[in-house]
Amino acid sequence: MARKHILIVDDSPTDVQALTDQLGQIGDFEISVATDGEEGVKKANDLLPDLILMDIVMPGMNGFRATREITRTEKTAHIPVLIVTTKEQMSDNIWAIRQGACGFLNKPVDLQELKPLVEEALA
Repeated sequence: MARKHILIVDDSPTDVQALTDQLGQIGDFEISVATDGEEGVKKANDLLPDLILMDIVMPGMNGFRATREITRTEKTAHIPVLIVTTKEQMSDNIWAIRQGACGFLNKPVDLQELKPLVEEALA
């Protein structure tokens, strides 16, 4: 079975490392990183990962807009996007889903919450 490829889109090196470490506890994944929404959209198109973990608050293109572009573009619409953010309002969760996200996690991410969402998205 081929390794699953996960793209992390987040401008915080600390958060990227934390997610990478947690993903390593879940399985053996190929990990790519983008540091803003624009780079995330480009890498989604170039790499066609199996899953994207998307922050919301980033310089330039935010995660909501990047998610919308990824999920509404024919080439990348099949890629599940899981929002991972510090924003905790229910309205943010609802807006993320309306942009096409398959789920929503708050930072700091709990491994017990991340694992089933990643497994479901990659199933």
